[in-house]
Amino acid sequence: MNISQAAVQSGVSSKAIRYYEGIGLIEPARRSDNGYRDFDDGDVHMLRFVARARGLGFSVIEVAELLALYRDRERASAQVRKVAQGAIRRIEDKVAELQSMGDTLKHLVERCHGDQRPDCPILDDLAGRH
Repeated sequence: MNISQAAVQSGVSSKAIRYYEGIGLIEPARRSDNGYRDFDDGDVHMLRFVARARGLGFSVIEVAELLALYRDRERASAQVRKVAQGAIRRIEDKVAELQSMGDTLKHLVERCHGDQRPDCPILDDLAGRH
């Protein structure tokens, strides 16, 4: 199947497929006689794996680790767990950062009168004038 068909079947855009090939995350697809990429069901399976892992918040580097572990039938599940725990910590840190940003914005909005006056604590804060 061509890249467009593989994209539809895997849920990964053609652009992302090319990117993943370019950075070595996935093996480059075989080329047909006319030079076009030629994907098979195994390729689509790997693309779905990548899409699912990325959808769960794994970084590209973590996805590469997971793919290597997936291919290694001698792996210890502890190795997979360690990668997932690292992703959880990173996601939790990001959630805390987003929560802090939200709290700061809420505080600024509460201080803003939202009327016809020109003074605005939101703009003052952004300009560094607390």
